[in-house]
Amino acid sequence: MTVAQPRSQDRTVVLTPAARRILDVAGDLFYTRGINTVGMELVAERAEVTKKTIYDRFGSKQRLVVEYLRERDARWRAHLTGYLERADDTPRARIAATYDALDAWMGEENPRGCAMVNAYAELADPDHPGRAVAAEQKRWLRALYTDLAARTGADDPRDLADALAMLHEGAVVAQNVTGVQGAARIARAAADALVTACTGPTGSTAQA
Repeated sequence: MTVAQPRSQDRTVVLTPAARRILDVAGDLFYTRGINTVGMELVAERAEVTKKTIYDRFGSKQRLVVEYLRERDARWRAHLTGYLERADDTPRARIAATYDALDAWMGEENPRGCAMVNAYAELADPDHPGRAVAAEQKRWLRALYTDLAARTGADDPRDLADALAMLHEGAVVAQNVTGVQGAARIARAAADALVTACTGPTGSTAQA
């Protein structure tokens, strides 16, 4: 299975050393403090550049936000891809691997919840391109689960995919908002039970 990477055909930012430093600093600040509360003055100060350098490299705060979200999306997809590639080549194992990937990601990268959900909530303008990046990631995740669910032999793979995606997203909220520890592992067990209920123990291990 090939996991698609985020579209980047319209990327024009050249990541010079200064631009790389700006993006790293801005990404950390946007995630930990919130996009709307972080001004370019703070990014410039932390990155040890001038505001002019930021605008020379990125053009606008809006574009910097988009690049931050694109890069984080690409990192998440690469992280998840690694877990899928190491999993046994069955739909059940691949589905379980998505929750293992989420568990590790939340432990390492997600102390404030999903960056895409956070950004979608913060960016009130419906036409902000950052919202499109966030929405595309969620469509991609659902498409991934739809593909995996179809390979299980489930009677209604779309319904199964929706349930798997909701377990995935719900685990993030459960851990980061309500403090449920090991939420992704709980979701993994629930997903495995759901796959069995939808396909039986034999069908759920069909080869991908």
